[in-house]
Amino acid sequence: MDSRTLTFAQLFLRLALAVSFLSAVADRLGLWGLAGTAGVSWGNWENFVIYSNAVNSYLPASIGQVLAIFATAIEVVLAVLLLVGYQLKWTAICSGILLVSFAGSLSISFGVKPPLDYSVWTGAAASFLLSTVSFYEFSLDEYLSKK
Repeated sequence: MDSRTLTFAQLFLRLALAVSFLSAVADRLGLWGLAGTAGVSWGNWENFVIYSNAVNSYLPASIGQVLAIFATAIEVVLAVLLLVGYQLKWTAICSGILLVSFAGSLSISFGVKPPLDYSVWTGAAASFLLSTVSFYEFSLDEYLSKK
């Protein structure tokens, strides 16, 4: 693969993962619209916590709010790191781990079909593939390596 193609692919992948994380966060905060609006999964925090508890049905509901906050914070942090391109190898690995955890929880609670339908495994694989790139152009990592 030539370097221009690799540059485009890694940048596109970083942006796609980051925007996906941020879109999910925006949905749970009601920024895509209210619950019941076409294309909106949750529409508010309360609906997201209910969904999070269903996904994590094998855990006590009493920790549901904490898990929802943790997942949201991790998604925001990973998205920002992917966008600015900081510590990309580790950020990509953490993104993959988060997505594998989500896919596993979905599989346990709802069966194997939902994580396949939502391409969660694909996102995890893409994250792990991103972690193997040796040089990240248009990134804070690149900028800092030149100093």
